[in-house]
Amino acid sequence: MGVETWVWVVSLIGLVGLLLGDLVIVGRRPHEPSMREAAGWVGFYVLLAIAFGLGIWAVSGADYAGQFYAGWLTEYSLSIDNLFVFVIIMSRFAVPRQFQQKTLMIGIVLALILRGIFIAAGAALISRFDWVFFIFGAFLLYTAYKLMSHRPSPDEEFKENVVLRLARRLLRTAPDYDEKAHFFTHMPDGRRLLSPLIVVIIAIGTTDLVFALDSIPAIFGLTTEPYIVFAANVFALMGLRQLYFLLGGLLQRLKYLSYGLSVILAFIGVKLVLEALHGNNLPFLNSGEPFTGAPEIPIWLSLTVIGVTLAVTTAASLLSTRLSRSRTDASGSGGGRSGPAGPDRTLPERAASRSVKPGPQRKRR
Repeated sequence: MGVETWVWVVSLIGLVGLLLGDLVIVGRRPHEPSMREAAGWVGFYVLLAIAFGLGIWAVSGADYAGQFYAGWLTEYSLSIDNLFVFVIIMSRFAVPRQFQQKTLMIGIVLALILRGIFIAAGAALISRFDWVFFIFGAFLLYTAYKLMSHRPSPDEEFKENVVLRLARRLLRTAPDYDEKAHFFTHMPDGRRLLSPLIVVIIAIGTTDLVFALDSIPAIFGLTTEPYIVFAANVFALMGLRQLYFLLGGLLQRLKYLSYGLSVILAFIGVKLVLEALHGNNLPFLNSGEPFTGAPEIPIWLSLTVIGVTLAVTTAASLLSTRLSRSRTDASGSGGGRSGPAGPDRTLPERAASRSVKPGPQRKRR
């Protein structure tokens, strides 16, 4: 593709401008976005991604545009599954609903920075060692198997990672959130402590990096162009904050999403292994010669498999939910709604309703 330096610079400036504009809008008035507002922003970022892909098509051709769309769809679908963990984090730290949008926004910015570092490292490895595709492919196949057998639930207990545990130990945070979602809180005794929002942001950013361990190798299985990999990740994460509020209880209904993601990851894992066989130079495999007879998977087939899999699993999930509700209504058990605490409450609402405090503070000497 041969992306020049000025293209990277312009793209990064545009991204920073978009993020700053988003932060100003969110920071000026912390609030819970309405369904209409969330849908508008999600639609805006989706159209922006489609327009970006068309721009790649016009400049570099349909093949690179197909790589971007396939990578974006893969990253976007994997990011949707990440929302379950974000709900768990919001619940664990009892983040008020009006502060969740700001917290998600800054956490996603941190995730983008960490993913950028991860992408650069992955691109450097691939450019020097073709056999890395064998490792990536095997890892994706293993991840697909694990995802098939387990799906995150909003009722799970959040397990803190090493970085988060270290942050909670070293940072001096207030016991409660600031009324205006500020990052510093003035205590009655005159101390100036960090808001617990800092810990939540670190939790979101570092947890997303764990998810990037499978999503980044997956997109490298679709394209080896670092620019496309980074752009697909940017567009996948940019609309994630609004998607969190838009989907709400719909996340609970996407019961077959993890199966669809498993199929996609397994497909890309096989694709990576086949590409590794084509560029094989390992002396203990085929005497260090490439496997010229290994089949090649074109990008149009990858895009078709990803799109069809997501469409089928989403439709099957919604149909299953509708049939379950019909059976429940027919049995006369009161339908799907059961008041304020019923199953139709959105996941963000349930996260905000938990009575869990931000966490005990360690006594300082």
